Amino acid sequence: MKKEFSKAWKSSTQPRKQRKYSRNAPLHIKHKLLGAALSKELRKKYNRRSIPVKKGDKVKIMVGKFSGQSGTVDRINVKKTTVYITGVELTKRDGSKVSLKIHPSNLMITELNTNDKRRIKGNEIKEEVKKGV
Repeated sequence: MKKEFSKAWKSSTQPRKQRKYSRNAPLHIKHKLLGAALSKELRKKYNRRSIPVKKGDKVKIMVGKFSGQSGTVDRINVKKTTVYITGVELTKRDGSKVSLKIHPSNLMITELNTNDKRRIKGNEIKEEVKKGV
Protein backbone atom coordinates (compact mmCIF):
# COMPACT_ATOMS: atom_id res chain seq x y z
CA MET A 1 0.00 0.00 0.00
CA LYS A 2 1.08 3.56 -0.67
CA LYS A 3 2.12 5.64 2.30
CA GLU A 4 1.00 8.99 0.90
CA PHE A 5 -2.22 10.67 1.96
CA SER A 6 -5.00 10.38 -0.60
CA LYS A 7 -7.08 13.54 -1.09
CA ALA A 8 -9.69 11.52 -2.98
CA TRP A 9 -10.42 9.23 -0.02
CA LYS A 10 -14.01 9.51 1.17
CA SER A 11 -14.62 6.56 3.46
CA SER A 12 -14.15 2.85 3.77
CA THR A 13 -15.64 0.01 5.78
CA GLN A 14 -12.24 -1.60 6.11
CA PRO A 15 -10.57 -0.74 9.45
CA ARG A 16 -7.07 -0.99 7.93
CA LYS A 17 -7.90 1.78 5.45
CA GLN A 18 -9.50 3.90 8.18
CA ARG A 19 -6.35 3.55 10.31
CA LYS A 20 -4.15 4.37 7.31
CA TYR A 21 -6.19 7.50 6.58
CA SER A 22 -6.02 8.79 10.15
CA ARG A 23 -2.30 8.07 10.56
CA ASN A 24 -1.16 9.52 7.23
CA ALA A 25 -3.45 12.57 7.33
CA PRO A 26 -1.91 16.07 7.36
CA LEU A 27 -2.14 18.08 10.60
CA HIS A 28 -5.06 20.29 9.50
CA ILE A 29 -7.18 17.15 9.03
CA LYS A 30 -5.80 15.43 12.16
CA HIS A 31 -7.02 18.44 14.16
CA LYS A 32 -10.59 17.52 13.15
CA LEU A 33 -9.98 13.99 14.46
CA LEU A 34 -9.38 15.46 17.95
CA GLY A 35 -13.12 15.79 18.54
CA ALA A 36 -14.58 14.96 21.95
CA ALA A 37 -18.22 14.71 23.01
CA LEU A 38 -19.87 17.66 24.71
CA SER A 39 -21.83 17.43 27.97
CA LYS A 40 -25.63 17.64 27.82
CA GLU A 41 -25.66 21.31 28.86
CA LEU A 42 -23.09 22.27 26.21
CA ARG A 43 -24.96 20.26 23.55
CA LYS A 44 -28.09 22.31 24.18
CA LYS A 45 -26.15 25.57 24.24
CA TYR A 46 -24.12 25.04 21.04
CA ASN A 47 -26.38 22.57 19.16
CA ARG A 48 -23.43 20.26 18.52
CA ARG A 49 -22.53 16.79 19.77
CA SER A 50 -18.76 17.18 19.62
CA ILE A 51 -16.03 19.75 19.14
CA PRO A 52 -12.22 19.47 18.85
CA VAL A 53 -10.43 19.61 22.22
CA LYS A 54 -8.25 22.61 23.05
CA LYS A 55 -5.79 23.36 25.81
CA GLY A 56 -7.62 24.68 28.87
CA ASP A 57 -10.87 22.75 28.33
CA LYS A 58 -12.27 20.96 31.36
CA VAL A 59 -12.92 17.33 30.49
CA LYS A 60 -14.21 14.17 32.13
CA ILE A 61 -12.65 10.80 31.30
CA MET A 62 -15.32 8.33 30.24
CA VAL A 63 -13.33 5.16 29.43
CA GLY A 64 -10.35 3.44 31.00
CA LYS A 65 -8.61 3.15 34.33
CA PHE A 66 -9.25 6.80 35.21
CA SER A 67 -12.91 6.87 34.12
CA GLY A 68 -14.99 9.32 36.11
CA GLN A 69 -12.06 11.63 36.87
CA SER A 70 -12.07 15.15 35.53
CA GLY A 71 -9.38 17.73 34.91
CA THR A 72 -8.15 20.37 32.50
CA VAL A 73 -6.40 19.66 29.23
CA ASP A 74 -2.69 20.27 29.82
CA ARG A 75 -1.37 19.70 26.30
CA ILE A 76 -2.35 18.11 23.00
CA ASN A 77 -0.27 16.12 20.56
CA VAL A 78 -1.96 16.58 17.19
CA LYS A 79 0.54 14.33 15.41
CA LYS A 80 -0.33 11.34 17.62
CA THR A 81 -3.94 12.48 18.32
CA THR A 82 -3.50 12.26 22.08
CA VAL A 83 -4.50 14.49 24.98
CA TYR A 84 -2.73 14.97 28.31
CA ILE A 85 -4.82 15.94 31.34
CA THR A 86 -3.61 17.52 34.59
CA GLY A 87 -3.88 15.19 37.56
CA VAL A 88 -4.04 12.01 35.46
CA GLU A 89 -0.68 10.34 36.06
CA LEU A 90 0.73 6.85 36.30
CA THR A 91 3.32 6.02 38.96
CA LYS A 92 6.23 4.00 37.63
CA ARG A 93 8.05 1.36 39.67
CA ASP A 94 10.91 3.73 40.44
CA GLY A 95 8.44 6.23 41.94
CA SER A 96 8.47 8.77 39.13
CA LYS A 97 5.18 9.98 37.69
CA VAL A 98 4.30 10.03 34.00
CA SER A 99 1.30 11.81 32.47
CA LEU A 100 -1.10 9.48 30.69
CA LYS A 101 -1.97 9.79 26.99
CA ILE A 102 -5.71 9.64 26.31
CA HIS A 103 -7.52 9.54 22.98
CA PRO A 104 -10.05 12.40 22.70
CA SER A 105 -12.90 10.01 21.80
CA ASN A 106 -12.71 8.74 25.41
CA LEU A 107 -13.33 12.22 26.83
CA MET A 108 -16.36 14.42 27.43
CA ILE A 109 -15.94 18.20 27.50
CA THR A 110 -17.68 19.69 30.53
CA GLU A 111 -16.48 23.28 30.16
CA LEU A 112 -15.05 25.02 27.09
CA ASN A 113 -12.00 27.26 27.11
CA THR A 114 -13.47 30.57 25.92
CA ASN A 115 -10.18 32.44 25.40
CA ASP A 116 -10.29 31.81 21.64
CA LYS A 117 -12.80 34.24 20.11
CA ARG A 118 -13.04 32.36 16.80
CA ARG A 119 -14.04 29.16 18.58
CA ILE A 120 -16.97 30.86 20.29
CA LYS A 121 -17.93 32.94 17.26
CA GLY A 122 -18.17 29.87 15.05
CA ASN A 123 -20.48 28.20 17.56
CA GLU A 124 -22.65 31.32 17.94
CA ILE A 125 -23.11 31.49 14.17
CA LYS A 126 -24.22 27.88 14.13
CA GLU A 127 -26.70 28.63 16.95
CA GLU A 128 -28.26 31.46 14.90
CA VAL A 129 -28.52 29.26 11.81
CA LYS A 130 -30.32 26.52 13.76
CA LYS A 131 -32.75 29.03 15.30
CA GLY A 132 -33.47 30.61 11.89
CA VAL A 133 -32.17 34.12 12.62
